Amino acid sequence: MNATCYVPKPSVCHHTEKSESLAVRAARLAESLEREVRNFIVAADQNLGDIEVQIERQSRELQRQATEKAAQSKAELTPPICPVCKGKLSRVSEGHGRSFESRFGTIRVMRERGYCKRCGKWRFPADVALGLEESAGYSPRVQEMTALLASKMPVAEASAVLEHLTGVKVPRASLDREAKRQGQRARRLRAQLDEQACVGTTRMVQTEMVLEPYQMIIQMDTWNIRERDDWGQTQKLRRLGQEPERWHWVYTGTCFRLDQRGRSAGGRPVISERGFVATREGIDGLREQLHGEAMRRGLGQAAAALVIADGAVWIWRLADDRFGQARQRLDYYHAVQHLAAVAEALFGEDKAKLKGWLRPLAKQLKDQSAIKVMERLEEILEGLPKGAKAEAVAKEVNYLKEHKDRMDYRAAQRRGEPIGSGAVESTCRQNQCRFKRPGQYWSHQGDEALLCLETFWRNQRWSLLFPHSRQIDPSKN
Repeated sequence: MNATCYVPKPSVCHHTEKSESLAVRAARLAESLEREVRNFIVAADQNLGDIEVQIERQSRELQRQATEKAAQSKAELTPPICPVCKGKLSRVSEGHGRSFESRFGTIRVMRERGYCKRCGKWRFPADVALGLEESAGYSPRVQEMTALLASKMPVAEASAVLEHLTGVKVPRASLDREAKRQGQRARRLRAQLDEQACVGTTRMVQTEMVLEPYQMIIQMDTWNIRERDDWGQTQKLRRLGQEPERWHWVYTGTCFRLDQRGRSAGGRPVISERGFVATREGIDGLREQLHGEAMRRGLGQAAAALVIADGAVWIWRLADDRFGQARQRLDYYHAVQHLAAVAEALFGEDKAKLKGWLRPLAKQLKDQSAIKVMERLEEILEGLPKGAKAEAVAKEVNYLKEHKDRMDYRAAQRRGEPIGSGAVESTCRQNQCRFKRPGQYWSHQGDEALLCLETFWRNQRWSLLFPHSRQIDPSKN
């Protein structure tokens, strides 16, 4: 026999109930369910929900036993090989029990332990084979549920929802800890994927054959989140004349192909598929993550690219750095806000005059020429006497002059391109619905972990974190 061939030891029953086969238990369950069905049919006060609950409740134990049997059998077939360095383990001993929560209840598995001389650590190879990390007290399916729920709602609420819908009990603190652990794992995987995308060593860079030229649209924005900086030190810092910084920017981006943009039957603009990025790792973090996401979405094969944003200087610098060949466009509605600032300086509280002046100018900016609008503003500025009003108008005029090459709205509409950055603004708002609730405070590590989980879900790469979820078609949010 080959020396590397592993011969598993004969299966040992660790519970007396295992002497009864799953087939026998299933038959007994079927009889019980038949009785429940007959009772349900004649029960006037029950609807379909009642029988669903009964079937789920009665089937749960059989599912738990089947899962435990499968886990034990796989543990017994796992060879004593170090899961890290792949070296053979020494001083192997069996009978080491471990209990954990599965989708169907508590499961206990007996497995082997061995010492890896190369790593200098004790190893449980079966744990890795079963998807159980050293610090995890939950099965991979429960790990997934904690990660997904925590990324969508507060952990206390997530714990209650999880128990109500599945019967799985995960205390609030445990759910929070497990979700953050999965988020840290997601961050490591994200870094790997971004690196692969940018050097072109993965099939995910372009997942389909390019049949027609297309344009890549890239949008960026920020929103802020509250963190526990110097928690408990507020009064001390204030006595020293320092105000604690609690609000921090979350840098957000989205990218999509222009041909993936359309309208619903009711005329509402929709995007069939797009990539998402949200990070607390600063401008540098957004630079790498958004570039990686854009490459995965087909930037490398795009005929052209367009960056749309609200005018922040850091956005254009990032665009020049990572998307140097892309055209740049100032968000139209942001430009109109600056026109409105001019109107307020000119007309003050007179709303009728303000709107009467602003509307035709905004329409001209959108449908005709930004140059004509600039000429009109300069004429107004020349006719103003020196003072606060002239300074306010000059400030806005200079801003718009700085972006005049980014205000080609008439040409954009002819080409069917977006003139606003609504896609990324809606993304920011959706994230804030989770991360900016009343009374919420975060840590940098915690919010980045959950933001990373959320982007994996929204980018439809959840199965890369939890491979078993490939068997399920997750809902797209």
